[in-house]
Amino acid sequence: MATRPDLAPDPDRTRQEMEALQHEIADVAVFEDDLEVDPATLADPLAATASDADPPIVAGVDQSFLLEEPEDERALSAVVAMQAGEVVERVHAVTPLEIPYVPGLLAFREGGSILEALAALSVDPDLFLFDGSGRIHFRQAGIATHVGVVLDVPSIGVAKSLLCGRPREDTEKLPAGARVAIEANARVDAPDGTLLGYAVQTKQYDSPNRHVNPLYVSPGHRVGPETAADVALAFASRYKLPEPIRLADAYADEAKAEH
Repeated sequence: MATRPDLAPDPDRTRQEMEALQHEIADVAVFEDDLEVDPATLADPLAATASDADPPIVAGVDQSFLLEEPEDERALSAVVAMQAGEVVERVHAVTPLEIPYVPGLLAFREGGSILEALAALSVDPDLFLFDGSGRIHFRQAGIATHVGVVLDVPSIGVAKSLLCGRPREDTEKLPAGARVAIEANARVDAPDGTLLGYAVQTKQYDSPNRHVNPLYVSPGHRVGPETAADVALAFASRYKLPEPIRLADAYADEAKAEH
């Protein structure tokens, strides 16, 4: 399934080697629309229904963890594939965690488990949504970009917090449906001001005393920033998280009971 196995996230690399590999991945990554389906059918279910082609398949990828002993922590990667609003397949994989968490190197800790789970899919998704960063990353190569490039599949990163970069406008208490551009700053290996993705407000309370923080959505591979934001909003019409990721998160909790 991997088209670039040479770029796979090997946890045995040194930190310097990992960061060098991420620079190589960012150079290979395509941060614009290069999809085999019309982007409109991904972001608009009505457009997908009206099309003569089969509705696109979108897969959500999320992670959970199993800890039986302090030295035996394992990653559980859950994947839920959806088509026309229905779940068409669920798979998961469990692998040992060989290195500790280091900000910016998440793919080397959890990428092996994700690749194993994705290899178990019998359907062929048109797009993958990852719970994690894409281009909004120190070296423009978050886990959505890393896995997307290794498999050469369209991918989007959906993160709950901002790893790096800066918003071009205030993101406090945004109304539902709003988006604010996230651009590169000194913490990102890209020209200052480069558009990395968007803070996307998928849900908001109608109350002055409660508010929902935005998601940080960025291209992983073969998807542009505008399409990434459109897709996140379209699939999060009822909840904060896009539905494929939300269901993958729920499935991860369910699968933990099997191990």
